Amino acid sequence: MKLLQNVLLVVVLAFFSSNLCAQNIQWASKIISFSSEYTDPLLSKEYKAIHILGRPSKYPKFQNSPSAWQSLTPDNPAGEYIIVGFDTTQFVKQVAIFENFGAGSISRIDALDDNNKLYVLKEFPAGYAKANGQVTYVQLPNQTNYHVRGIKISMNSERIKGFSQIDAVAISDADKSIEESIRLLPESNVNYFKENLGININSAYNEICPVVSPDGKKIFFTRWKHPENLGKDKNQDIWFSTLKEDKTWSKAQLFPSPINNEENNAICGISLNGKTILLNNVYGKDGSMEKGVSMSFLLRTGDYSFPKALKIINFKNRSEFSEYTLAPNGKVLLMTTETKDSFGGKDIYVSFLKTDETWTEPKNIGSVVNTGESESTPFIAPDGVTMYFSSSGHVGYGNNDIFLTRRLDDSFLNWSIPENVGPIVNTAQWDGYFSVSAQGDYAYFSSVENSLGAEDIFRIKIPPKVKPLTLIQMNGTVINEDSKEPILAKVLIRGQALADSMSVDFDPYNGDFSFMWPAKKPFLVEVKSKGFISKVERFDFSKESSFKTVTRQYALSALQLNKQFNLPTITFAQSKSELSPESFDEIDNIISILRENPGFGILLEGHTDNQGDWNENLKLSLSRVESVRDYLVLKGIRKDRIKVKGWGGTKPIMSNMVEERRKFNRRVEFTLYANE
Repeated sequence: MKLLQNVLLVVVLAFFSSNLCAQNIQWASKIISFSSEYTDPLLSKEYKAIHILGRPSKYPKFQNSPSAWQSLTPDNPAGEYIIVGFDTTQFVKQVAIFENFGAGSISRIDALDDNNKLYVLKEFPAGYAKANGQVTYVQLPNQTNYHVRGIKISMNSERIKGFSQIDAVAISDADKSIEESIRLLPESNVNYFKENLGININSAYNEICPVVSPDGKKIFFTRWKHPENLGKDKNQDIWFSTLKEDKTWSKAQLFPSPINNEENNAICGISLNGKTILLNNVYGKDGSMEKGVSMSFLLRTGDYSFPKALKIINFKNRSEFSEYTLAPNGKVLLMTTETKDSFGGKDIYVSFLKTDETWTEPKNIGSVVNTGESESTPFIAPDGVTMYFSSSGHVGYGNNDIFLTRRLDDSFLNWSIPENVGPIVNTAQWDGYFSVSAQGDYAYFSSVENSLGAEDIFRIKIPPKVKPLTLIQMNGTVINEDSKEPILAKVLIRGQALADSMSVDFDPYNGDFSFMWPAKKPFLVEVKSKGFISKVERFDFSKESSFKTVTRQYALSALQLNKQFNLPTITFAQSKSELSPESFDEIDNIISILRENPGFGILLEGHTDNQGDWNENLKLSLSRVESVRDYLVLKGIRKDRIKVKGWGGTKPIMSNMVEERRKFNRRVEFTLYANE
């Protein structure tokens, strides 16, 4: 008993100790008040007070940045101030002010309590700053005995010649340095290294924007100023290379016209079935180009169609450059563009496909991702959740790093705090155009470090923390059940969330249909073809931890009158007549047929196995088809179009000797007839 008490005491003390050591850090999340902010009619939101919110943009490399608060004038005799608030009130032991440029102007820091009373935390003498950019701390001997809801920073702007900037403000209830929570660590796994793709792809010129085909066997990229590029100015052109059997890349070839012309050309993405490419710019028939984005489709000839412009409502871009990426469902477009509403430079925006094939007006995805600096080269991974992008406005190793963020809901407006992908990829120089293969094995990106000239294309085996979600690739065909010949069909894929849906076409001339889906999300496949009865199948690969390929062949039955069809997925609990939720998919297909053919009636026939009482089985078979009929009526099908018949166990299609065969006798069949 004494031993048990001692163990319990140790556990309690350990728990109590861990709580004592826990550090609660909050970054400023709201502006309460400020004296002034910098404005310029040629700028968007650069240098505004909002840029003091959130985590720092210029740490540990302190420098002048539009992603920081800067006062209207550099030397205001009256001084400047800003008051920032936090999501929740808390006791405070430490305050950190990230002075990214012109450090040394702070004269006093006050805390604001729940009653809007100010308490002096620290006064700063002239000359306290040790560098032009630094983290300025207030370390209190004890926690405040009041809850802090805000921090006021007062500045004597005449102390420092020129502008002073503040990048971020944080509070903590513990002694541990706030910097420790954001400091970038050296990469711990030395088994990962970046690999230059070599002279068959890279050259002394610029190679950027790598895009890998879904099967990983072809890479598209953009070359700039290469002597074999089209036109006298040698603008950006698209090149491609094929992975050979020995796992090396073939010598790159120039992509044919009209995709390449004398203007700037780039592939931004490729659909998961490999049959649609997303192209930068809008193509004119005369060879001219305009700002925007286009699509080109693989034809039966093996060529790509002339690029078709995407019509984006109220699309504007102040910048000379823009990049695009398409979500796997083909319905969500993310892009970089600069507008009057941008936080600074280019921001990432989202647009959605409408039913009329136009795209909604782009919306800024928010300040969690976008900063006062320019964001660029977004890439939505094949999982549709993970986005990689390049920015100089988040904590990084160099002047432009690659980050990842994951969307938190279906709005595409809420994203996780960006994570730096690490020093194996990011360098002290410019890094961008990060994309991953559908298999999730390699990532491809552009970098100037250790290149053959300008930017080169590299690849790296994806470290676990950078990986997108595991994917399932489904390939398949659709045939006529009677003739066994392939038929044109549409394959609909739906997840549990309303927004999780996509569709692909099956055209026998273009080969198998193909799509990819996150393994952790169960999904439904519905195969439809005009004049045929649709088929539905559900899948759940949530236990898969690595990329998996699944192949299916769907045989559809021609829609015929007076022919009996089985409904294999309509199931019932033992001796029950209530429909299971899994049955609705199949019945909904019948409803679609009846709605599209108002002259049709339907005969529903129920069957059981031979287990149990004969009369009870007869009643049960009738009760089950009546449940199906009631569901049809509930969905708007007139009752006089539906006939029902219960056969009990009198018409088996399999032996009743063993359960493996007997279960096929418990079924519902239907027959369509002309309803006179």
